[in-house]
Amino acid sequence: MRKSFVGLLLLLWVGLVWGQSDPISRLIDDGKYLEAYAAAIKLGTSEGWTQAAKAASFYASYQAKEGERGPWYDRAEDAAQKAIASDKNNPEAYFELARADGRLAQFRGILQSLNLAASVRDNLNKTLQLNPKHAGARVALALWNLELTQKGVGWLYGADGGRIIPLFEEAIKLEPEEIIHKVEYAGALAKLGRVADARKQYEAALALTPKTAADRYDLERAKRELAALK
Repeated sequence: MRKSFVGLLLLLWVGLVWGQSDPISRLIDDGKYLEAYAAAIKLGTSEGWTQAAKAASFYASYQAKEGERGPWYDRAEDAAQKAIASDKNNPEAYFELARADGRLAQFRGILQSLNLAASVRDNLNKTLQLNPKHAGARVALALWNLELTQKGVGWLYGADGGRIIPLFEEAIKLEPEEIIHKVEYAGALAKLGRVADARKQYEAALALTPKTAADRYDLERAKRELAALK
């Protein structure tokens, strides 16, 4: 209880200094992921651990060198687990755990990766149970279905290729200005052989104005992947 209170005081104090209500989110938006992570873990609250997980995942995805990525996804996983332990009704904590585990599957052995596939599914479903309008969880679940069905192991986990397109469409309807949704949708369409549709989604993403550092990184990715389309 005392730890949570101290964490709240710290958040309020930093907010007063910065003149804003959520300085850690601002750091993340500005691409200062290491600063955001360091500030967030000091809070000791579910929200703080959730922000730390997000900052760690973003650093691993967008800025870390090749050898750093796995350890930073490990930090993201650990922070998300602590966020859930602090508040089992925090949908963003489950989403961040799913994000971290999905990335960690790329760095771990095949058996561990298969176990992580179930974790990703369960945590995304929990996210949607707690927040039915969570667009990011829909995008991640669409990608989960795509990856497992294309690997030929979807039947082991209940993955369904027929859910991929509807989940993306639902996410974009909920958050039509979110750049990453369109970029991920375009990449999925390309993998499904729908090149013309993929091109339209990349172009739609590139027509949007970036609001955060992550948006700018995602637009650079969109440019590269659009140029590589055959």
